[in-house]
Amino acid sequence: MGIATRDSLRDWLRAPGSLSRRLARLGERFEVQLLRQAVAPFRARERDALGLPRRGLTVVREVILRVDGEPLVWARSALHQRATLGPWRALKGLGNRPLAHLLYDDPRIHRSELQPRRLARQGHTRRHAARQWREATGQPLPAQMQWSRNSVFSRNGAQLRVMELFAPTLAGRRPGSKP
Repeated sequence: MGIATRDSLRDWLRAPGSLSRRLARLGERFEVQLLRQAVAPFRARERDALGLPRRGLTVVREVILRVDGEPLVWARSALHQRATLGPWRALKGLGNRPLAHLLYDDPRIHRSELQPRRLARQGHTRRHAARQWREATGQPLPAQMQWSRNSVFSRNGAQLRVMELFAPTLAGRRPGSKP
């Protein structure tokens, strides 16, 4: 397969609403594989997107979204640690359930515009995703896996940033349709 371009992933990069629900319609079994949920220092892009000062800790949740066992998306969510004591406290007990359960069933939550982004081939995020992908799947992260989308969800003044990195096998497949 060639490089998954922004155009070939356009429908996924722009699809509103729940990515989990769209993926679930692609097959018989949708699952969330929790890779890590931990307290960590903020990354610069996360801090900037959330409008936070240089200091502070974040709660990070990293997952792989699978359909019928096939890994299709690596995702990372980040929020200020204090937010897990307030509006986003349900994140702590989410486990292998989709984040969509928190984000789309509450009318008080608002989402920013989706921001597509091509990851740097040797950037920190791509290297980190590649390491986790290999550990979770036994396979290398596809070289063509370069396009992500980012958005920020707000609830009662607390923000949560979500980044989703798409596998090239989604290129050309319409969100929510069976192959």
